Amino acid sequence: MAGYIRLRQICLVAPHLEPVISDIADIMGLSVCYRDGNVAKYGLENALLPVDTILLEVVAPTQPGTAAGRFLDKTGGRGGYMAIFCCDDPDQRGRHAREIDVRVANVIDHAPYHGVQLHPRDCRAAFIEFNHTEGSDDVLGPYPPAGPDWQKSIAKDVTQALIGVEMQSPEPQGLAEHWGKIIGIPVSKGKTGDPELELPNCAFRFVRSESEIMSGLTFKVADVAKVLDAAKAKGRAVSGNSFLLGGVTFSLVA
Repeated sequence: MAGYIRLRQICLVAPHLEPVISDIADIMGLSVCYRDGNVAKYGLENALLPVDTILLEVVAPTQPGTAAGRFLDKTGGRGGYMAIFCCDDPDQRGRHAREIDVRVANVIDHAPYHGVQLHPRDCRAAFIEFNHTEGSDDVLGPYPPAGPDWQKSIAKDVTQALIGVEMQSPEPQGLAEHWGKIIGIPVSKGKTGDPELELPNCAFRFVRSESEIMSGLTFKVADVAKVLDAAKAKGRAVSGNSFLLGGVTFSLVA
């Protein structure tokens, strides 16, 4: 598929924004750049934190009957909610999705932002969204969902980048091929031998497990031990170089 694509945003879902948002900020040395009032119409509240030029969002339901609330009920709070990709032509990618029997669930048209969200059941594991903002070909360009000045909140002294997303499935190769077809990226084999989708700014790794979820995020940090100590101080259970937060495993590499 012609045109560029890169990971723009990962969305997690929690029963309440706090203490998840403040724990992410304090442990990972990140800053909230925006809270989007537009999500209230979906019965949600949110907060976004930039990890270099990728946005990490947490949403929480504020009323019964929301899609995010149903996701929490279904998964028991385990697993990431959305993978959001910036591209040159979201509509083209939506048409391509339909051609491979992946339904479009929602189209968001708030100029200069245009987004196409695919049906989570058809995507499997997590929601996929493609979007484009006029001027966003520049990785530090405008991105309305993150607010007018999101770039000013980038902090890299503790956490330097989000470099990996882990996806679990009983059939990891099949899920990798499915997402590869949707996104338009061939499946490769990573260093661990697991199937991967390699984007310009992040890799999606697919591993075997009983459930089919977005299970983890890998961050490059300046000092792994210091971040793990901060996680322990917040009462997060640390195992090796990782801990659970916001429904996913935060894994750290230097």
